[in-house]
Order: sequence, then structure tokens, then C-alpha cells
Amino acid sequence: MKLTKQQVEEFNTNGFLILKNFADEQLCNDILEKANKHLQEKQAPIETEADYLRKETKDITVRRLRQVYDREEIFKTWMTHKKIRLILKQLLNDIPILSLAHHNSIMTKMPKESSRTSWHQDRRYWSFKNDDLISIWLSLDDETLENGLLEFIPKSHKMEFEKEQFDEDSNFLDTKNEELIKTKVHTNLQKGDIVLFHCKTLHHANKNETEKAKISFVYTVRAKRNKPLYMTRSDFKEITLD
Repeated sequence: MKLTKQQVEEFNTNGFLILKNFADEQLCNDILEKANKHLQEKQAPIETEADYLRKETKDITVRRLRQVYDREEIFKTWMTHKKIRLILKQLLNDIPILSLAHHNSIMTKMPKESSRTSWHQDRRYWSFKNDDLISIWLSLDDETLENGLLEFIPKSHKMEFEKEQFDEDSNFLDTKNEELIKTKVHTNLQKGDIVLFHCKTLHHANKNETEKAKISFVYTVRAKRNKPLYMTRSDFKEITLD
């Protein structure tokens, strides 16, 4: 599959692109089956809601299954899928390299127990030479505002911000950025839809107010020319998607 010129321009302009019905239903179901097994067993490594909120509590509600590439063959199949490689080459204008350092995860919004994900840029997780990084988000079921759908601020990947606009955890502050946050947009997702977004594109998600868990898959690629900084956590195992 190859993106149209218009799709490439949309990504470059807004910092994100949605591709509907990209992954087939059986692939999504197979991923979801394995993901649910790992979630039920709370198989390490995981990130909990308490970890995310930095709270001292016995609550071990899973927020993220980490390091999923090596957990199941079906996870690896999706992350190295040939269908998306040409797309990533187009957007990066380079050979994509799959980073396994952080965004190598099954993401959850558990019913009633999930917390809001604050506005942020994914660049806060990374230590690379530059910001040529793209995350690939796969929806494994319906995603709406009610259950924690991602919302984006278009063109924010090209904006320059002051340090004071973020808190100590690099969350984009609601109170100091009200006017820009009003420009947020969203598109409901269905099973098999993917979202490609730049690591500097501001995004957030509310908590899940429904009775059903929302489960998604995210991983990140870098451009080959964009090297990880030595001895940082980004200097980790990688897979070339040539």
C-alpha cells in the first residue's frame, strides 16, 4: 500500500493521519485474544495506573503491557507487517527502524478505573538525534470519546512552546493553553483503523466511562538517519523494516 500525495500532505500539515480499515478483522481478533490473556494474568513488564499517576497504592490496574514485541508471535507479526512499511518509508523519507525501547505496548483504558491521559507530546519518552519519529496506533475495537479516544491538536508538531506551558512531567498544562486546546479534533475509530502521528503532535485521552475495556496497540518507528543517543534508554534493541 502507498499513500496518496494528499495523505502525505495531510500528515505533514496536521501531524497525524487516520487510515480506516487498515488491519483485517482476524488479525485484530488474534491480537486481542493474546492481549486479554496477558492482561488477565498481569504478565510483567506492565505499567499500572498507580505507576502513571505516581501514587503509593496497592492498585495494580494495568494501564500498559510493555515490551510486547517478544511476548507473542502475533504481536511481532503486526509490528513488522509488510503492508505498512512503504507507508512509513514515505512519511519518514527514509528506512523505518522499529524502536523497542518504550512504545512497544498494548494500551488499555479499563472501565471506570482508568485515568485521563493528559495532553502531551511523545517526544518526552525519547532520546534521539532529532524528532523523526512516528507512532502507529491500532484500534482493536470501537474507540469513542466515551471510552478514551485519542484527541489531537492539529499542526502542534510544528509549534514551538515555552517550558512554562508544561508541568514537571512534560504534560501540556490545560490552564495555560486553553485557547490552543480548543482546536482539538477527533475521529471515532473502529476495529482495524490505524492512526499515524508525529512524536511532537499534542494528544490526550479521557478516562473510560463505559463498562468495557478499551484495548489498543501502539509502537514507534524512527528514521534510519535519526540515531538514538548513546547510553540513553532509547539506545535499545531495534528492528529494521526495510
